[in-house]
Amino acid sequence: MVTFIRLILIWCVLLPAHSYANLTLDRHAIEQVAKSYLIAQIEVRPKLMAKIADDELVKRTYWQGKTDGEFVMSMDKAGLVKLAAEYNVSGDRFAKQPKMEVNVLDLDERIASVKLTTDEWVDYMHLYKNASGEWQILNVLWQFHQVARHRSGG
Repeated sequence: MVTFIRLILIWCVLLPAHSYANLTLDRHAIEQVAKSYLIAQIEVRPKLMAKIADDELVKRTYWQGKTDGEFVMSMDKAGLVKLAAEYNVSGDRFAKQPKMEVNVLDLDERIASVKLTTDEWVDYMHLYKNASGEWQILNVLWQFHQVARHRSGG
């Protein structure tokens, strides 16, 4: 009976420690993926963007068209990879020391919500841990800090 109680006590002590270690590793991996999303754009690295974005990724924001009013503008993984390949080719789209603030808002087993704040915009991301154990971005909702920029030609 004493051995059984010892096993229960060991299990109660080691299981939370193991879970905490896994949580810490996951949190670090999630932060790295969120940073990689921005680094891929800054450093013009479409392959990095392709690696961290799920095939079903959708990136959305609201937009004001010139004639058709406000609508939700969407981009898929291919569009995001293209953005990483083209957006900063001239090297002048980001500050020399760009702001890259990552907050993991919630993490539960294989899903996470993240807020990425940059100099120009904020991204809210949903990530999940795939079957291979890698964290990938599934959804992005973003806006410019200056919301007036959310219009064609803005």
